[in-house]
Amino acid sequence: MNLTTLEDEKNKKEKPLGSQSLFRGLQLIEILGNFPNGCPLAHLAELAEMNKSTVHRLLQGLHASGYVTPAPSPGSYRLTTKLISIGQKALSSLNIIHVAAPHLEQLNLITGETVNFSTREDDHVLLIYKLEPTTGMMRTRAYIGQHMPLYCSAMGKIFMAYEKSEFAAHYWLNHADEIQTFTHNTITELPKMHEELEDIRRLKLAMDREENELGVSCVAAPIFDIHQKVKYSVSVSLPTAKLKHVGSKALIDAVQDIAGRISQEIGFVS
Repeated sequence: MNLTTLEDEKNKKEKPLGSQSLFRGLQLIEILGNFPNGCPLAHLAELAEMNKSTVHRLLQGLHASGYVTPAPSPGSYRLTTKLISIGQKALSSLNIIHVAAPHLEQLNLITGETVNFSTREDDHVLLIYKLEPTTGMMRTRAYIGQHMPLYCSAMGKIFMAYEKSEFAAHYWLNHADEIQTFTHNTITELPKMHEELEDIRRLKLAMDREENELGVSCVAAPIFDIHQKVKYSVSVSLPTAKLKHVGSKALIDAVQDIAGRISQEIGFVS
């Protein structure tokens, strides 16, 4: 039995009958995704653990379909932009709540506390999904459809932190009459906010330390899309006294883990 036959037998056991060529072709596409300037056929065959004749045949089919094209370097191949078009169509068809809800429900069960999911609308946070506590007794005043300021909420500061560097200064100028002290912890000075946003970018985490409501703390994390932009944020709200009692590490780890999982689902690659 030759090498090609052994390879075919192995694939028959591992893949649905009649789908070997499809799986192999997709495997080549995934590998070529790591070589924007092209990958030589011999190296591609080595990485895919296929013989060169099989790889060449599959590449010819992918080339005829418009997914692969010869690269400038002789004997090399690269992906075409046709895959970008397909990817954009797939992303546009995603219902973000449908994608995020199972992860948010898991976070709700893990923490037992209020879970919030938001997007940004102009210069406000827009709450688009909320889960009430499963074990905690506190009910926050937030509701789905609510607009919240950026500067005094954990999710709002997430959106500010991942905007252009000059955004905070423009925000302060345009909303000078709206920026007010809700509690003694509310950040109303621009230099202090710049420091806060720098910490958020470094930690990929934001805290609301009773800045909007006394007795209520919040931990938020960014959700990145395929373009590495922050379009959504997830947070957990709970009584400050409880946060101090149980500590913040487990809560932070859970929020960041769920944010990472949702990011991956909508195309983000770290």
